[in-house]
Amino acid sequence: MHNVVMNQSKVMRVFLDSSFLSLMLFTCFSSAVSYSLYSSSCQLQGQFHLNGMHKTGDVILGGLFQIHFFSADPDVSFTLEPEQPTCYGFDVLGLRQAQTMAFAIDEINRNSNLLPNVTLGYSLYDNCLQLGIGFRAALTLVSGQEKQLTLEENCVGTPPVLGIVGDSSSSSTVAISTVLGLYRVPLVSYFATCSCLSDRQKFPSFFRTIPSDAFQVNAMIQILKHFGWTWAGLLFSDDDYGVHAARSFHSDLGPAGGGCLAYTEILPWGDDPAELRRIVDVMRKSTARVVIVFAHESHMINLMEEVVRQNVTGLQWMASEAWSSADVLQTPHLMPYLGGTLGIAIRRGEIPGLKDFMLQIRPDLHHNNTVGNSMVNQFWEHTFQCRFAPPPAGWVEVAGELCTGQEVLENVETDFLDVSDLRSEYNVYKAVYTLAYALDDMLQCEPGRGPFSNNTCAHLQRLEPWQLMYYLEKVNFTTTFGDQVSFDENGDTIPIYDIMNWVWLPDGRNQVQRVGEVKRSTFKGEELTLDEDKIFWNFKSKQPPRSVCSESCPPGTRMARKKGEPECCFDCVPCSEGKISNTTDSMECTSCPEDFWSSPQRDHCVPKKTEFLSYHEPLGICLTTTSLLGTFICVVVLGIFIHHQSTPIVRANNSELSFLLLVSLKLCFLCSLLFIGRPRPWTCQLRHAAFGISFVLCVSCILVKTMVVLAVFRASKPGGESSLKWFGAVQQRGTVLVLTSVQAAICTAWLVSASPVPHKNTQYHSDKIVYECAVGSTVGFAVLLGYIGLLAVLSCLLAFLARNLPDSFNEAKLITFSMLIFCAVWVAFVPAYINSPGKYADAVEVFAILASSFGLLVALFGPKCYIILFRPERNTKKAIMGRGTTKFQS
Repeated sequence: MHNVVMNQSKVMRVFLDSSFLSLMLFTCFSSAVSYSLYSSSCQLQGQFHLNGMHKTGDVILGGLFQIHFFSADPDVSFTLEPEQPTCYGFDVLGLRQAQTMAFAIDEINRNSNLLPNVTLGYSLYDNCLQLGIGFRAALTLVSGQEKQLTLEENCVGTPPVLGIVGDSSSSSTVAISTVLGLYRVPLVSYFATCSCLSDRQKFPSFFRTIPSDAFQVNAMIQILKHFGWTWAGLLFSDDDYGVHAARSFHSDLGPAGGGCLAYTEILPWGDDPAELRRIVDVMRKSTARVVIVFAHESHMINLMEEVVRQNVTGLQWMASEAWSSADVLQTPHLMPYLGGTLGIAIRRGEIPGLKDFMLQIRPDLHHNNTVGNSMVNQFWEHTFQCRFAPPPAGWVEVAGELCTGQEVLENVETDFLDVSDLRSEYNVYKAVYTLAYALDDMLQCEPGRGPFSNNTCAHLQRLEPWQLMYYLEKVNFTTTFGDQVSFDENGDTIPIYDIMNWVWLPDGRNQVQRVGEVKRSTFKGEELTLDEDKIFWNFKSKQPPRSVCSESCPPGTRMARKKGEPECCFDCVPCSEGKISNTTDSMECTSCPEDFWSSPQRDHCVPKKTEFLSYHEPLGICLTTTSLLGTFICVVVLGIFIHHQSTPIVRANNSELSFLLLVSLKLCFLCSLLFIGRPRPWTCQLRHAAFGISFVLCVSCILVKTMVVLAVFRASKPGGESSLKWFGAVQQRGTVLVLTSVQAAICTAWLVSASPVPHKNTQYHSDKIVYECAVGSTVGFAVLLGYIGLLAVLSCLLAFLARNLPDSFNEAKLITFSMLIFCAVWVAFVPAYINSPGKYADAVEVFAILASSFGLLVALFGPKCYIILFRPERNTKKAIMGRGTTKFQS
């Protein structure tokens, strides 16, 4: 995971070379793998000389730790007799990890309930943060250091180590685990987090007590999602640790957290000012306020130097566990920039007794085993700034006084004894106990009930690493700190991380505090717990920053992605009419139900306004008043005619038809009221029937009147007396009745076959419901109007023929004029009705009814009423006949 000094291609090249070396290191003549079948010994062909620490026991566990930061031999040498590598830059924390393993083994040996009658030993090596050296150490552990190993006749025997705790970096662990997996030697890492190691096909014997980077990435995404940070930058190291994490971010950030990466940059190895300057310039110009760094503290040191140089502030940093607790970055020089950092950290644990155990370590003054326990001597020189004489081979000579071995650790200030924040050490502790519990379960196997072939069990004298693997997969225990330890099918442990926050105190001091945790449970899935009140935000507002490419789209709008930009960059487009969005950041607008429409804000649906020709609106009031006025005038005229029914002008041309015509006109005025108001089933059925029958009755009366005028005129001529017998009162009534009955039959057939019904029409206005009466049958409506039109045209033609009759029969002129008005109104009605939407179609029809009714009323009865009321001297038979004779004669 940490401090890898080569890219992936170089790692794989070293790994391949090392794989061949693993076959060359020993030539065993009895082994089933590469030993001869004719010898009972295995000859070690070469030895590595490494810094290490050892303790004998019945079963040996191996360990790989970072005791030094650097090696003077950067290139890997795989000669059969390589010299001991020269390492420098002592890492106190690495030795604390190694001592934690030694303490755990000592604690297990003292525990009578765990591995009774079995003593554990260890062989711990320094990898110097070099893949080649770490690989040498791993091969040394699995091959042993004995010059010659005598095996039994069947080529079996206890291997040098049953399992290895390590390594600390993902890249070296990938290489080592690939080789160890061939021989099913368990490798339990305490610090390798690369998600690639979860591949059971490539790494069948790999386990770890630290969560996979896949979970760490998910943990960071949970934090981003919690604070609404959907726009972030990603910086990562060019190794397995960073590359696989970046890959996970790209694939998971969108689906899991709804976020996007503003930029993705690879941090260079070493000091590359030009590249760092370019990366920081990208950060400065980006609108993303959150920067995620998946790299090592060495990368961060170089990066922060450029950040300080360009004075890039106002960023919220998120740290991976590789540097979330790095003391080297928590300086007064960097805290103005890194203050408020949120980081993922390995679960902190407590290991009682560890400090007392470490206080008991003592150097080897006689150097009896210069490579056996050299780690403590090197630590002693580093801590007390003294030197041992002479220095062992491979050591960097330290200037100063000679070490006595009596120096007191408690008298010096060293991080080695700080056990207040045990994280990687806690993982080492769990890794050792994992191997111990698996070994204990294996040794408790009952003969005949074992998991291996023929139900056999493993034996202490013939232990094989692959047998231990079976029990490692099933191990399940709880530490004294209360954490459960077990592995899934990929060798990953139950994931849990602490969330850390870098606090910059007013007095200039700083501290890293725990503000939450993220873990995965079987039943609840991933759980994020944050104490937001404790979080220090390095901003003037002391609040979490906003880091979004585009602000959230409010209800009433939808997101429209910007072309060529990540999906988090979008415009907020208002919903179109009739559609709404009632949530923030809605992808689509949904249509309202048929009877509803969108509100002005487009965030909810409201019932559509209903529209019909109402009695309460001005147009309805005007038409209603006009209708009632016409009805009232008809009643007045009828009263006048009844009052003066004995006068010549009333009696002329059948007064009974005049009374019937006035009644029909009154019905015409009244039927118009059925077109006003909310359509109901009975009004829809009645309005057109009443309209059709009333007008046919009216036009029939006019037609009969016209025919009577013509008959009287013909009867006045010689030989025409017989024509009057066909136009008597009975015949006139019968004709009107027959003609009206035809219309009644048409209406009945229409109502029975396809009755008009109320209809909600939304085609005219999308935001309104127009209540109207659907005619049901267009043919029925057309026949009804056509029949009225036929009678009207016939009446008009007959009246036109009688227009030049003598004045005694001048009612024909009035009929002609009235029918011209009637036809003109209804001819204009058709196009106006078709082109009038909604309630205006009803208004046009009402207007046509009223206009034609008033035209007939005024044209037919206006002159007569004028004579009756204002010129009574002309309402005499003599006056009417006299004028007529004079004109006729002339």
